[in-house]
Amino acid sequence: MTKRFWFFFAVLLICLNIFATASSVIKKDVVTTSLESQFDTVRPDSNSALAIHFAAEDGWHFYADPQSAPGGMDLKVKASAAEGIEFAAPIFPESHTYYDKTLKQSLAVFSGDFTVYVPFRVGDIKDKTIDITIQIKGAVCSAMQCMTPTFEPLAVQMKVDPAAAMDKPAFEVPPPQSKKTYTGQWANYPVWLALLLAVVAGLGLNIMPCVWPVLPLIVMRIVSFAENKRGKSFSMGLAFSIGILLFFACLAVLNIVLQLAFGTALQWGDQLRQPSVLAAMSVILVALAMFMFGAFQITLPVSVGSKQQEKGGYIGSVGMGFLAAILSTPCGFGILAAAIVWAQTQHLALGTITIMVIGLGMALPYLILTSIPSLLNKIPRAGKWMEIFKQAIAFLLLGIAIKLMVALPEGRLENILYFSVILGFALWMWGQWIDYNTKTSRKIIVRGIAVILTVASGWFLLKSPASEKIDWQSYDPQVIQDAIKEGRPVLIKWTADWCLSCKVVQRTVYSKGTIADLIAQKNVLAVKGDTTESDFAATKDLKNIYNEPALPVSMLFIPGQDEPIRWHELFFANELAEKLKSIK
Repeated sequence: MTKRFWFFFAVLLICLNIFATASSVIKKDVVTTSLESQFDTVRPDSNSALAIHFAAEDGWHFYADPQSAPGGMDLKVKASAAEGIEFAAPIFPESHTYYDKTLKQSLAVFSGDFTVYVPFRVGDIKDKTIDITIQIKGAVCSAMQCMTPTFEPLAVQMKVDPAAAMDKPAFEVPPPQSKKTYTGQWANYPVWLALLLAVVAGLGLNIMPCVWPVLPLIVMRIVSFAENKRGKSFSMGLAFSIGILLFFACLAVLNIVLQLAFGTALQWGDQLRQPSVLAAMSVILVALAMFMFGAFQITLPVSVGSKQQEKGGYIGSVGMGFLAAILSTPCGFGILAAAIVWAQTQHLALGTITIMVIGLGMALPYLILTSIPSLLNKIPRAGKWMEIFKQAIAFLLLGIAIKLMVALPEGRLENILYFSVILGFALWMWGQWIDYNTKTSRKIIVRGIAVILTVASGWFLLKSPASEKIDWQSYDPQVIQDAIKEGRPVLIKWTADWCLSCKVVQRTVYSKGTIADLIAQKNVLAVKGDTTESDFAATKDLKNIYNEPALPVSMLFIPGQDEPIRWHELFFANELAEKLKSIK
């Protein structure tokens, strides 16, 4: 009955993940390197050094310690020459600690501008020019992504001359830094251990909170498996498992494309760092909760449902498995991250196998459950308990939605909360205000209103908040009186955090560029009178001095006028602009 709904939901999640992944691989040139010689010309049997200068953009870093770097992707510098030069171990700068929120671990990193020195000794050679090449490898990462760029080799020609003057070095070589030990779970795993971790990671995905939205559907589908013969039950479970493996196959292909085309590593879960994706996911979960509560239903025509009854079971199982895998992986915990990171440092074939083994681990419980009839027979048949279970999951979905919302920037959190309430009301209208026997004209009117309400509120509330165009000053009665005495215009915007109408005024009036420009041109003192709490000075003055009982209200004090001009409505941008223009 709900296959079409879940199909479009899965497609939407895929699009969100592709958008987030694509947005994280656009920027590549985040670090520059250069090579400097301590001496341009050196004597035979002498010591010298090279300096490799790194300049990483803010927010980007290299992993410093091979024992703690994910998959051994620490910064490596290797020098080589055709003959006559013996290189010592590179001298790295002192690292600092960085807490990686994705890996949930403190790691040693290099960031900003730093230098790596390569000491060397020249052999007993004379009157030669020796070519020296520096190879650099390693991952450069930010909080959003990791890349493994192909650094161009750095080359320099070193002249060897017995008469070389080596009294003015270009730089001094620092002593080697003492080795810091960073123990952790990110060592270079052997193949057998990495594959075992992949299986464990896949098994763990079945209990991740992100998979709860489809848990009732999965349980109901497994319950329906028990009503079939053993062969049909196993084949349906196999179709569900194929759906899971299909998703991980897409993940493996994405990993190959990212490494070959972009030179970047795959960090599944990065989509949850994008405010737009967080907002979309939270709104979708609210809609799912309303669906679980029974506020609305998605039905297919009888003719369509009857034609797809036979094959729809298998297609639905594949789709449900695919959807379960999509929802579970963003909540992947440490073992999943370790397996994914290890896979990306191996040959593409082995990395692909590892990612597919994660999917196999997730699918394994369903294969076992549907292949043993005695286990399926212990599952209670569908009934009232299933409806209660669905509604209980709806509350969990709302909790997960709130968890996603609180990670949004403050300016967007409030708008998402308001929109979620309006969306829930619109979905309730859609499903409860009409029934099967309702006239077609009434259906069109009711559902049209629900759609218009959703679209209008989404356009108004879901837009990215515009940057503040007006330099609002905090409320200070003395500053306001001084400005008025000096003949300076004063504009007071009385507002409160709980005042929805005040936010409408902010968007319809004070977010306009023309108003902000006029305030700046006329040298208007713009004051924000915050009345959120009763003991604020602005709250007391609004009531006791200006005799205003409620919000919203805006006041413009014009020089030469005894009383301010007041606006209590929501739309007065044109009137305010005219008054500002009239100020000399």
